Amino acid sequence: MARISIPPHEVADLALAPEGEARIAWAADQMPVLRQIRARFTTERPLEGVRIAACLHVTAETANLIRALLAGGASAALCSANPLSTRDDVAAALVLADGVEVRALHGEDLDTYAGHVRSLLQGAPQVTIDDGADLLVTAHSAGGYVLDGLIGGTEETTTGLVRLRRLEDQGELACPVLAVNEARTERTLNDRHGTGQSALDGIVRASNVLLAGTTLVVIGYGWAGQGIAERARGAGAAVIVCEVDPLRALEARMAGYEVMTARRAAERGDVFVTVTGSRRVLRGEHFERMKSGALLANAGHFDVELDLEELGALATGGIREVRPLVEQYRLGDGRKLNLLAHGRVVNLAAADGHPGAVMDVSFALQALCVEELVKRRGELAPGVLQVSAAIDREVGRLKLAALGVEIDEPTAEQEHYRESWG
Repeated sequence: MARISIPPHEVADLALAPEGEARIAWAADQMPVLRQIRARFTTERPLEGVRIAACLHVTAETANLIRALLAGGASAALCSANPLSTRDDVAAALVLADGVEVRALHGEDLDTYAGHVRSLLQGAPQVTIDDGADLLVTAHSAGGYVLDGLIGGTEETTTGLVRLRRLEDQGELACPVLAVNEARTERTLNDRHGTGQSALDGIVRASNVLLAGTTLVVIGYGWAGQGIAERARGAGAAVIVCEVDPLRALEARMAGYEVMTARRAAERGDVFVTVTGSRRVLRGEHFERMKSGALLANAGHFDVELDLEELGALATGGIREVRPLVEQYRLGDGRKLNLLAHGRVVNLAAADGHPGAVMDVSFALQALCVEELVKRRGELAPGVLQVSAAIDREVGRLKLAALGVEIDEPTAEQEHYRESWG
């Protein structure tokens, strides 16, 4: 491994770097779209001199995104979007091999995390890449030079976009933000296929539960909820969906799932998965109705979807760890409820997150969106903006090519018909 100047950093142990390199290389082999973008960036250098700060899950896939941005001429600093998702060996490799300022420690507390976010902003980044909007929200709180130099940002999550749109509605969002989470390729690959597979992977790894024959309750039927429900059914589970949006609830019913209120589902479920981006969607009134032995998991970004305060208050018999990442809450009536991964996003806290083939698309979108922000600096008005159809199509095209798939193109006659139809 080539040694370069080591930047300021807060990582667990630089000696872990060789293991991190092996993990990053394994992920790279599954990310052909990002690899093509990196090759172009190496030649064209579209990000020359741009300072980028990223608050993302510190995984091997993220490392490949960071290396693509460096290839484009940028400098980068990275902190973790979730303390339980950080791979300490990957963090070490990025510091030692690439000279990236990394501030991430597996299991770091919230004060340490907040300090890491602030440290990245002290470097006056011009572009932010967020997974939950903490960088941009903190930048807006700080104001001054931190905000003045921003070209723009990108956001990876529904939760982050909710926070940024609140700033926008208040007239306070100071820069353009590209909503990567809402790109068509992102929703299809990342949410449906990525979360669908990896959330169940985390649940099974943590609990060793057999899904076949269980009743699994999905709270939230957005793109990620659809993926979880689809794969749980494929594993032999009976699936119940709970929703607050009538159209999504109807969609779930027409897909063949039982649809009911969370209070009713609480009495039926063996495994519960929240994936709403909202707060306290499972709370005391639900815990009081659940079967003894029920598993509680969260696949949403923040650990607020399960009301852990109310769960703790009900656990008059105490709380104990019965497996790594499984806490058993003993309720006063003798029932036991099992919380997975401390209520944090289960696919990253208890498993490896999305496969590289999924993050290939997400991070290809991120790289092209950063390029777009830099290319169009000064042109885009402050606000939450959609990813352009051209970027979406380019990522889809590259992914199909990597899969060896060819598709038809419209004929000139068909194009004329479509454009002239009145």
